[in-house]
Amino acid sequence: MKYSSQSVAMPYFIAAIGLFVGQIIFGLAMGLQYVVGDFLFPEIPFNVARMVHTNLLIVWLLFGFMGATYFLVPEEAETELYSPKLALLMFWVFLIAGAATILGYLLVPYSTLAEMTGNNILATMGREFLEQPLITKIGIVIVALAFLFNITMTMLKGRKTVISIVLLMGLWGLAIFFLFSFYNPGNLVKDKFYWWWVVHLWVEGVWELIMAAILAFVLIKVTGVDREVIEKWLYVIITLALVTGLIGTGHHYFWIGTPEYWQWLGSIFSALEPIPFFAMTVFAFNMVNRRRREHPNKAAVLWALGTGVMAFLGAGVWGFLHTLAPVNYYTHGSQITAAHGHMAFYGAYVLVVLTIISYAMPLLRGRAANSERSQVCEMWAFWLMTISMVFITLFLTAAGILQVWLQRVSDTPMPFMAVQDQIALFYWMRLWAGVVFAAGLVTYLASFFVKGDSKPLIHA
Repeated sequence: MKYSSQSVAMPYFIAAIGLFVGQIIFGLAMGLQYVVGDFLFPEIPFNVARMVHTNLLIVWLLFGFMGATYFLVPEEAETELYSPKLALLMFWVFLIAGAATILGYLLVPYSTLAEMTGNNILATMGREFLEQPLITKIGIVIVALAFLFNITMTMLKGRKTVISIVLLMGLWGLAIFFLFSFYNPGNLVKDKFYWWWVVHLWVEGVWELIMAAILAFVLIKVTGVDREVIEKWLYVIITLALVTGLIGTGHHYFWIGTPEYWQWLGSIFSALEPIPFFAMTVFAFNMVNRRRREHPNKAAVLWALGTGVMAFLGAGVWGFLHTLAPVNYYTHGSQITAAHGHMAFYGAYVLVVLTIISYAMPLLRGRAANSERSQVCEMWAFWLMTISMVFITLFLTAAGILQVWLQRVSDTPMPFMAVQDQIALFYWMRLWAGVVFAAGLVTYLASFFVKGDSKPLIHA
């Protein structure tokens, strides 16, 4: 660690991992509710478990992005963070607001929570992924503005690099597009149209800039490849990501009442979306193959390579499977969507956050890399989580194909719940794959406590 203010990143990383554990616990609970319908009912009904599961995913990834930024920017800018105290203050504000919101979901009926938190003043609640109460959304905006002020001021007083500029573009985009969560028109078509301006333009737009910048930073550090080479790759990847991702929003507009031309625009540009992810995979392997040194942190290299491969498979291949309008006509809203969502989020964002944590945490703890035993444990965690996620995706894909056939394509379509009974076997298999994923996460947590001779601190 070159700059003392980088230590601000550590609480963000710890909180991210803690919330990740919570997300997986609720994911397992939901998986069991799919096959044992009254599990935890009425204490935690399925809709509440799902809300907590998805909200924890978003919040812990945001903590990971913020921690990555606080670690990365001082080193890129070659200067201390503008205000470490502001960063720590916003950490506690965000953590307390997030915890209070989750407790609100679990302990208070959602309609009561809406009444208590000012939803009658500005109605923003009740929409998928944007269920947060009004006061929580306002808190998120305050935290984001303070965070962006801190980072922007740090960059202005220091060196400007391509990596930090791309990262800042992504972070500003994240904050700006979140503002559409406050816009809730009465017309359902308009509502869905602008709802995707948060959901899609985050995960298939500006988040991709954040991911690419973090991955590029780690690859520079662990490979020693010239910055100029990595920056050229970064330019290509973010250009492809923005062009395909922004217009590719149209693949959500196929069946919501928007004009027909979206079926062409959405199909063509979202069919091109795998290209930046493929480029990212080639980029990661190319940089590692051209490395000028053997970095002692082999686990971080594995996470980085895994990010490229799994992001391409999840966001690229599985996204393409059902993105063309004639196919999507049958598959939208099925378990095929869930399969794509699980592998895409894991491959693109979960893995890149774990990549930066794997690289940065040893440095924050005063060592260049964890001990060999700790890294072996960490790499076991990678393979357990990654392989189980592949099987989760395959089982959900099989469930989705059968669901589409029985419910939408067959000459004698079956009712929704009758179809759910027919595909229950795949839900059971998905659940057991989820248990293996949880075992991988426990192994990952254990890797932080494995003793051994760690590498001495070097400034890479």
